[in-house]
Amino acid sequence: MTIPFLDLKAQYESIKDEVESAVLEVLASGGYVLGPKVEALENEIAEYCETDYAVAVASGTDALILILDALGVGPGDEVITTPFTFFATAESISRVGATPVFVDIQPSSFNIDPEAVREVMTDRTKAIIPVHLFGRAAEIDEIDALAAGRGVAVIEDACQAIGARYKGKRIGSLGIAAAFSFYPTKNLGGMGDGGIVTTSDAKLASRIKLLRDHGSPKRYYHSALGYNSRLDAIQAVVLSIKLRHLDDWNEARRSRAARYSKPLGQFGIAVPEAGEADSHVFHLYTARSAHRDAIVEGLADAGIACGIYYPLPLHLQEVYRELGYAKGSLPEAEKASKEVFSLPLYPELTDAQVDEVVETISSVLESIS
Repeated sequence: MTIPFLDLKAQYESIKDEVESAVLEVLASGGYVLGPKVEALENEIAEYCETDYAVAVASGTDALILILDALGVGPGDEVITTPFTFFATAESISRVGATPVFVDIQPSSFNIDPEAVREVMTDRTKAIIPVHLFGRAAEIDEIDALAAGRGVAVIEDACQAIGARYKGKRIGSLGIAAAFSFYPTKNLGGMGDGGIVTTSDAKLASRIKLLRDHGSPKRYYHSALGYNSRLDAIQAVVLSIKLRHLDDWNEARRSRAARYSKPLGQFGIAVPEAGEADSHVFHLYTARSAHRDAIVEGLADAGIACGIYYPLPLHLQEVYRELGYAKGSLPEAEKASKEVFSLPLYPELTDAQVDEVVETISSVLESIS
């Protein structure tokens, strides 16, 4: 059977009437950018993430850039992060003029290794950006301990992890601020680009609000050089509707992930660790195998979509050649890039579809054994 990697149409059909009614209301209102619908979403996200403030912006990438800018991170500063993530994490550091410093990952979680962070901290370290990759919470306590007392900000890249918890606390409430993405493929995705910053720091929230709208405290008056990074009201109402379903959708993702993991683990595949309760929301179901390429090819032949996140770590990307990293610099990230593969996973995925994926992988592995 043909199985897509993600089925956004199925999700839309489940909330179609609510969404269309809300969107038509916005269209009739004539208020399309920021405004009361966006403010309502900000309040809802802040409450959900257990923070005092949320500031809606145009994308998850902008959320990271705005946090760094608002904190005064810039030329001469270093920001420590993982090389095993989407490019935007490092790109945001470079965009404010700072230097990304890459450290290796934990092979079991794919998240940044706190001990590796310790080894590269210098007087120029201004921030650390751990990524809650694939929906799995990073080891924030250890990173917070490294930053404490050194004037180093911990910024969560939570773009893939809305709804996850770490030791009972919501992702998004654990650092000075967090960045979330509302790109359509995310667990909470809009119908276009969008993002949000969460924080409990009043000054930081106020600064980001200023910067997102051309540094303008009131129309046509500008006190800072800012950005055009405003969220549309249509996206806000869609996201508000989807937020009501998010916990149920995340639980469905966990259920599908568990159905994958039990048999796949018996095949010798390294399946994702779920961690403690609620610490993983499975934005992606990413496993690893030395036979990755054969598995991906076999799935494709069977009409089953599969993804590779990520095929080349950021420290080896051409754009960062001048930083001086070489093959072998960060071996765990490099090894993961050669072994990882992500399987179809979304709340509407059926048991029969999961079983078909598992059976296909079993057949591939039997053919090469």
